Amino acid sequence: MSKATRTDPQPSAPHGADSHDLIRVLGARENNLKDVSIEIPKRRLTVFTGVSGSGKSSLVFNTIAAESQRLINETYSAFVQGFMPTLARPEVDVLEGLTTAIIVDQQRMGADPRSTVGTATDANAMLRILFSRLGTPHIGPPSAYAFNVPSVRASGAITVERGDKKTVKATFNRTGGMCPRCEGRGTVSDIDLTQLYDDAKSLNEGAITIPGYGSDGWNMRLYKESGFVDPDKPIRKYTKKELHDFLHHEATRMKIAGINMTYEGLIPRVQKSMLSKDKEAMQPHIRAFVDRAVTFATCPECDGTRLSEGARASKIKRISIADACAMQISDLADWVRGLKEPSVAPLLTALQHTLDSFVEIGLGYLALDRPAGTLSGGEAQRVKMVRHLGSSLTDVTYVFDEPTAGLHPHDIQRMNELLLRLRDKGNTVLVVEHKPETIAIADHVVDLGPGAGTGGGSVCFEGTVEGLRTGDTVTGRHFDDRATVKESPREPTGTLEIRGASANNLRDVDVDVPLGVLVVVTGVAGSGKSSLVHGSIPAGEGVVSVDQSPIRGSRRSNPATYTGLLDPIRKAFAKVNGVKPALFSANSEGACPTCNGAGVIYTDLAMMAGVASPCEDCEGKRYQQSVLEYHLGGRDISEVLAMSVDEAEEFFGVGEAATPAAQRILTRLSDVGLGYLTLGQPLTTLSGGERQRLKLATHMADKGAVYVLDEPTTGLHLADVEQLLALLDRLVDSGKSVIVVEHHQAVMAHADWIIDLGPGAGHDGGRLVFEGTPADLVAARSTLTGEHLAAYVGA
Repeated sequence: MSKATRTDPQPSAPHGADSHDLIRVLGARENNLKDVSIEIPKRRLTVFTGVSGSGKSSLVFNTIAAESQRLINETYSAFVQGFMPTLARPEVDVLEGLTTAIIVDQQRMGADPRSTVGTATDANAMLRILFSRLGTPHIGPPSAYAFNVPSVRASGAITVERGDKKTVKATFNRTGGMCPRCEGRGTVSDIDLTQLYDDAKSLNEGAITIPGYGSDGWNMRLYKESGFVDPDKPIRKYTKKELHDFLHHEATRMKIAGINMTYEGLIPRVQKSMLSKDKEAMQPHIRAFVDRAVTFATCPECDGTRLSEGARASKIKRISIADACAMQISDLADWVRGLKEPSVAPLLTALQHTLDSFVEIGLGYLALDRPAGTLSGGEAQRVKMVRHLGSSLTDVTYVFDEPTAGLHPHDIQRMNELLLRLRDKGNTVLVVEHKPETIAIADHVVDLGPGAGTGGGSVCFEGTVEGLRTGDTVTGRHFDDRATVKESPREPTGTLEIRGASANNLRDVDVDVPLGVLVVVTGVAGSGKSSLVHGSIPAGEGVVSVDQSPIRGSRRSNPATYTGLLDPIRKAFAKVNGVKPALFSANSEGACPTCNGAGVIYTDLAMMAGVASPCEDCEGKRYQQSVLEYHLGGRDISEVLAMSVDEAEEFFGVGEAATPAAQRILTRLSDVGLGYLTLGQPLTTLSGGERQRLKLATHMADKGAVYVLDEPTTGLHLADVEQLLALLDRLVDSGKSVIVVEHHQAVMAHADWIIDLGPGAGHDGGRLVFEGTPADLVAARSTLTGEHLAAYVGA
């Protein structure tokens, strides 16, 4: 039949499989959500907005994404599930239409010293295959170029039986690329002997300066009475043999003071007792000693490349794999583009695509050998994105947590294009975001609120961006807010001189940072802002540095314990009830004996996934029943810890419960925009921005004269940014100097002085491109920041 005469069948009724175009959520009650019911369109870009603490993460991550992951995990065998994290079913009545969720969050990557940007993506694996095929001289398979694979040589009879034939193999070899000296870490640790002993003294005079080696302790007696060294002779006068016996002698059993003991040299003894333990678990004075005694230096054998000599000697076009990993990724992409080798064409195409994805996403300034633990939260999130950009999966739900965090306005445009590209491949893209530039590209917006904590948890608006703009919600009202540039900036009271700053990519930067004013350091991601601020302004006397790194603490830590707020509260309860304060600590005498004050019981089900269930005896309150009978102002201690900061501020302000010490801490928490946090919320559940603001509140009582903040607007709603600016102004007005690394245009416009780095990222950055007032920057429009700021303030 010719094409023209063919009659196509009439379109029939829609297929049943096409009717599942929505993710339906009914009755979500996770955390502060109040029976939320919404419908999210699939294969569209949906942005979730709302003030900090309004319930965005509870809905997107703790309900939709968590249930999707839980259902996927249940498809694995019980044995495999035993190795997976436990995921409880979220508090929700109905969840329909879920697809596989891929979470791309801002959790920092593991700080393992052998984890790099290259190993976290597939780039290193592809480079190793490339060098094993094309590198000359040829040294072996891909593992020969891997810095985390050691070389192994075994000799001895290995018998291989096949049927009735037996073969005896004498040796076994595996060539790895690990540098044998530093074991693939790139640095070697050395012990500074001057921190172990004072060589001018003898043992009897207390020469050993290690904690726990007091003059009358067993540790000291061991060396004095061993007979290997003279206890009355200064260490600097020891013979070579005496010094060896004192520092390096191998373990030997001997009797000292009638007791069987093991004598060994001071260095192996300290290594076993202190240096091999987890530093974070040590007592503060021992941790301080370890910090002093252990010095890290670049490995002299591999020069910090982590690779063995053979791996460094094999090259393609005069470039070794170590050189390739040390290159800026944008340069490496150009180098790979120049390799024309038909035998590995598919591999080159795949590698090229991965490297180009880095450049496209604004990470072209990184190098593949950059340790993964040194990436910021925003950089870590974008590195994780690289893995998904080349994925062939479609109809997946991608969940992003503020993908613009740490991005200059210039880079946000790129990020928007990537989010749209993921959507156009047929995926559902869910984004939690505050930046108006990203909200503007949404197909569908869900605005949660109206307030934070107990004042939030409801859907205030659902619909298009235009509808949000005209809607009467906090986000809608602030959507087109624009800060104005100050007419008359404050005058500095002095200057902090930085000369010849050359950390990372900085190129001998000389800059005078004015003191007594609000200084904002700007520039595209990777231009050298953090290197300048943290590298040249040491966190020493008078400098308070507040970043977004995780707060060290367990599931038991919460804002009340971290800020020291619990102490005045415990004392107030103890005073009113005539009992001791320790009763009101869930980590001490008042703890519920069943769950030891944790509030939950962890049950290990051996090969199946473990389960955390609320403690039945204390019902998750963490305290013994007898402790809960003591009241202050009509509330027991568990009810006080369940209050939000704002409620507690009111409670401790008046009447019997009036506690000025607690009130001061609560006011500081409220000032930094954390009024919605509950006092007993575990620290492990806080976002990066919340952690930074909690640290800031804690440090506000410090005597510091200079405050250094790293993107304090991360995770802040447009409405909360105003509150933060007011707080920064109060700090400056009280005589402090505030230096902020920031991309948010409202903070730039509000600054008294701007230091702009660039012009690009990596080796295209590291220079000072502008210093002056925001008004001058807008007028000059000489830099990328200047152009974006001018557009923002409508100049």
